[in-house]
Amino acid sequence: MDLLGKARAHVDSGALFTELARLVAHPTVSDAPEGRAVIQAYLDEVLTPALTGLGCAVTQHANPDPAGGPFLVGVRTEGPDLPTLLCYGHADVVGEAGPWSDGRSPWTLTADGDRWYGRGTADNKGQHLINLTALRLVLAERGELGFNLKFLFETGEEIGSPGLTEFAAQEKDLLRADVLIASDGPRLDAATPTLFLGARGGIRLDLDVDLRAGGYHSGNWGGILRNPATTLAAAIASLVDGHGRIQVPELLPPGLPESVRAALDGVAVGTSPGDPVLDETWGDQRLTPAERLYGWNTLEVLALGAGDPGRPVNAIPGRARAVLQLRYVAGTDVGGVAPAIRKHLAARGFPMVGVTAEASFLASRTPVGDPWVSWARETLDGVAGKPVAVLPNFGGGLPNHVFTDVLGLATLWLPHSYPGCRQHAPDEHLLAPVAREGLVLATALFDAFGSAPRPQKNPSAWSE
Repeated sequence: MDLLGKARAHVDSGALFTELARLVAHPTVSDAPEGRAVIQAYLDEVLTPALTGLGCAVTQHANPDPAGGPFLVGVRTEGPDLPTLLCYGHADVVGEAGPWSDGRSPWTLTADGDRWYGRGTADNKGQHLINLTALRLVLAERGELGFNLKFLFETGEEIGSPGLTEFAAQEKDLLRADVLIASDGPRLDAATPTLFLGARGGIRLDLDVDLRAGGYHSGNWGGILRNPATTLAAAIASLVDGHGRIQVPELLPPGLPESVRAALDGVAVGTSPGDPVLDETWGDQRLTPAERLYGWNTLEVLALGAGDPGRPVNAIPGRARAVLQLRYVAGTDVGGVAPAIRKHLAARGFPMVGVTAEASFLASRTPVGDPWVSWARETLDGVAGKPVAVLPNFGGGLPNHVFTDVLGLATLWLPHSYPGCRQHAPDEHLLAPVAREGLVLATALFDAFGSAPRPQKNPSAWSE
C-alpha cells in the first residue's frame, strides 16, 4: 500500500476516530480557571508524547502575558542544509454556549453518520491531530522526514492569543523556518480542498449614548429630551447603511488588489446544503460575494439595546448601547478607525456618542504570488483530483500576523473543517470525508516538502 493509501486506511480503520476521542475528552477551556489544569494535562499527556514520537525535542515556555497559558514547542533537526517547516496548532477550546442535541456530551466523541461530534473536533484538536498523523505517516514511510520540523502549540487562541506576539518576537531563533503550514478555520465548503493565505482582522466597537440616569415619561418629556436610542440608531445608520454598505471611507481598505480579484474569480460561497441563502442586495454591489467575504471590509452590528424590549414602558430611556464589529483585510489603517468614527459622528451632530475600540487579531496575508503558494497549489492539485481553491485570506480571525509580520514567513493554511461545522457552538463536529481527504492532502504536502524549492522572498510580491 502506498503512502496516501495508508493515510486513507488510517481513517477508514477507525484509528483516527479513536485518537481524536482521547483529545476531545480533555475539556481544555481557556477562559475558565479550571481549564488551566486540564490544558496542562493535555500538553503533558497528549501533545508532548505526540511530538516526542516524531523525534522532537520538546520544551515548554512560560507566557510573557499572565493572561495566557504556556507554549509548547517541538523541534526535530535532521540537517542544517535541509528546509525547515513550522507548524502551529492551539490546544484550547471554547466553553459551552448551550445544550447539545440528543443528549450528547461535548467531551465525548460520538459519530452520527459522517459527523463526528465533540468540542474541539473542528477547532482545533481534529485539525492538529490530522497534521500530526500525517507527519507520523511520512516518518514511518521514509524513516526520516527529509526536512527539519518545528511545531508550536499555544493554549489561548480562543481568548485572543495573549502573549503569542511577544513570545514569537523573543524566540525568533527557536521558531526560525522557511514557511508555515498549519490548519485551522474552514475550507471554502465541504467538497472543495482549500488553501488560504491569511486572515481578516477584527475590531470591536462599543457605541454608548449615556445621557441621563433613568428614564423619563415619554408623554411628559417626548419631543424635548434627546432620545439616546433614536440617536444611536441614526449614528449607526451613518456608519453603515441599511444595505450593509460602509459609509466612512476610512473604514475601508485602499482597494482590491488584482491578484486577490483574480484568485477569487469564480469562487462561489454559500453553496453547501444547510447554508443560509445569500442576500445578493447586501453589501457593496460592485463586488462579488466572494470578494465581499474574503477581500473586503464589513461593519456588522452584533448587539443593540435600550430599555427592555420584552417589557417596554412609556419612558424615554436614559442610555442606549451597541456593539459593532469591523472585519477588515490587510491594508486597512487600523489605528485610524476609532478617530475616524468619532470625527464622522461629530460632523453629523452626534458628539454625544461615546466610541471605544478594541482590536483582536490583526489582518494579514501572504501574497497570492508568493512562490510557496505556487508550490503548495501544484502539489495539492496533483493529489486532490479536483480544483483546489486558493483564498487570499479567510473571513475570520487567526494569529496569522505573528507568522507573517513577526517571523517573516509565508503562511499556508490547509483547513480540515468546513463552514457548517458549528465551531464555538453546540454540536461542533468534524466531517469524516473532510478528515479523510485532509489527511491525504496533508500527508502529500509534508511528503513533498523535503524536496520543495526554497524560494527567496520576492519583494514585489509581498507589496500586494
